[in-house]
Amino acid sequence: MTDQAKKRPEFRNINVFKDLTTYRLPWAGKVSILHRVSGMLMFVLLPFLIWMFDLSLSSEVSFDGFKAAFNGDWGWLLKLMALGLIWGYLHHLCAGIRHILFDLNHELVNKEFGNSSALTVLAVSLGLTVVLGAKLFGLY
Repeated sequence: MTDQAKKRPEFRNINVFKDLTTYRLPWAGKVSILHRVSGMLMFVLLPFLIWMFDLSLSSEVSFDGFKAAFNGDWGWLLKLMALGLIWGYLHHLCAGIRHILFDLNHELVNKEFGNSSALTVLAVSLGLTVVLGAKLFGLY
């Protein structure tokens, strides 16, 4: 490297307060972090999912209570939690398929395909979330 060439910064230990604002994480890295976040979200909301499943299948009376809870005063909060679960599942699924494709074909592992596949995962998971969220909130 010549003296005239601009030296790029090296990030070895990233300081959250100083370096995080200037660090440019590629889309593949952002999708990888979101994959972990979506997995954690599904795990944390597992009791909510089990509660919904139990109420929907126990009896007709409990199913009516389930519907009433989603249409009641706090229904918007329950719907937002369900929407979070929907996004978490769809993003985790799409990103997981992306990781499996990389594991099956190592020739796909390059910067260009990593970037385009990460953007595809974001577009597909967010698009499906919007469609299912619209159904959840009764827009169609």
